[in-house]
Amino acid sequence: MSKDLLQKDKTYVWHPFTQAKTAQEPLLIESAKGAKLFSSDGKSYIDANSSWWVNVHGHGNVRIGEAISKQFQKIDHVIFADATHETAVNLAEEVVTLLGNPFSKVFFSDNGSTAVEVALKMAIQFWQNRGETRHRIVALEGAYHGDTFGAMSVGQRGYFNKPFEQYFFEVDFLDFPIRDKEEEILRKAKQLFATNEVAVLIIEPLILGSAGMLMYSVDFLENLCALAKKYDVLIIFDEVMTAWGRTGKLFAFEHTTVRPDIICLSKGLTGGVLPLGLTVATEEIFEAFLYDEKAKALLHGHSFTGNALSCAAALASIELFKETATWENIGRIIKQHQTFAEQLATISSVKNIRQLGTIIAFEVEIQGQTEGYFASIKEEIVKHMLEHGVLLRPLGNTVFLNPPYCVSDEELGQVYTAILGFFES
Repeated sequence: MSKDLLQKDKTYVWHPFTQAKTAQEPLLIESAKGAKLFSSDGKSYIDANSSWWVNVHGHGNVRIGEAISKQFQKIDHVIFADATHETAVNLAEEVVTLLGNPFSKVFFSDNGSTAVEVALKMAIQFWQNRGETRHRIVALEGAYHGDTFGAMSVGQRGYFNKPFEQYFFEVDFLDFPIRDKEEEILRKAKQLFATNEVAVLIIEPLILGSAGMLMYSVDFLENLCALAKKYDVLIIFDEVMTAWGRTGKLFAFEHTTVRPDIICLSKGLTGGVLPLGLTVATEEIFEAFLYDEKAKALLHGHSFTGNALSCAAALASIELFKETATWENIGRIIKQHQTFAEQLATISSVKNIRQLGTIIAFEVEIQGQTEGYFASIKEEIVKHMLEHGVLLRPLGNTVFLNPPYCVSDEELGQVYTAILGFFES
């Protein structure tokens, strides 16, 4: 049966971020519970990357499942223009309350990419509606904000975006802020902002995820955003990956004094169970769209905007974040990672170990091996980890862990042992 399914998969399915000609056969997952995935051949695998960073509470969470089932008995989905429903309203209120001032309005979409698209459209049209000619966009080199065209435009050029670059809009990129270059980068930012042509700064706060979990300082982020505020540049924080406890706080911006104008949320928003994106804006942003002219509205939407089942899952997930046990688990993982980092530091081919919250990352540098996103060592690492009951997906030669918060000490120990074993083999 499993062979038939895998053959059908090969015949009919086009997998994401996968070179089908050279890729190994995918795992056929039959069930999932907690931090584990169970395959058709009877093996189990620890989900060390939370199924593309989304499954924060673990698989099959009963509370989230019950919330979805209960919601299905009332409303599964309803058009979100000219209509509304209780679950979406409650979620919007909950999110605005959690974020605090100055946030006040929530725009619903489907995923992280669309949350970013909406944010960019808000920022660009904000200035147009006010009759001001600000058109430039500033982003960080190496950023990843999604795979739709607007999101790709403000992300890293090259790699998987190269075939489309001729269609991207122009963006001013700042170098990634390694510590000895921070002042130089801030000077460039000031020059850009001082032109009064910059509409918006978009940034992943403190961690650039798909760039390889690159981490930078709170001081740099605060200084950059202070400059943006000084020149009235709007600020978008892309917290699609960094929110929902990943950095050790509910939102990454809570490590700082910065409050952006727009924040993008997705991934762990629903506990990783259903797709949902939110773009949350300040009242000032919202009021810039209030005119008698209908053309000055934000004319954007998605078929599944405000989906009731996704909203129910998100509300249940948020309730879990209000429980002490969730934060105790996050704290436990952080401490375990810190101890593991000390072990990694003894290995000569492990470089640039870094950690923030439940995320730990490092580079594998072996003489004669290529580096970067297309590094061939990725396949070797994946194969070794699967043989030891761990599923992870390195970013080239960058290995990172961001497990579900329900992962046990024993399961974490298995992951650590498997990684250390790779360097002994």
